[in-house]
Amino acid sequence: MPINTRQLAVLLAVALPGALGGCSTINTSLAGTGEALPTWLGGMPADVPPRPGTAKYDEFMKEQERKRLTPAPPKEEPAQSPSAGLAPVH
Repeated sequence: MPINTRQLAVLLAVALPGALGGCSTINTSLAGTGEALPTWLGGMPADVPPRPGTAKYDEFMKEQERKRLTPAPPKEEPAQSPSAGLAPVH
């Protein structure tokens, strides 16, 4: 039994929304997989801060606050090099 264009159009009109509706369900369940992937494969870099609402995030924020409150070390003057006495080139 050959399928005519009307039957094909009805079939696509019924099947396409169902197929595309499944994509959103899959994407929500795979949302956290970027953390498990290696960086070279598109995952999160190692220096990304933790997500808000986790215990690691609270520890991270306490550490950031501690670093913010510690005074900066005094700057050391650079050692005099032999070329330091030369005039700058403009």
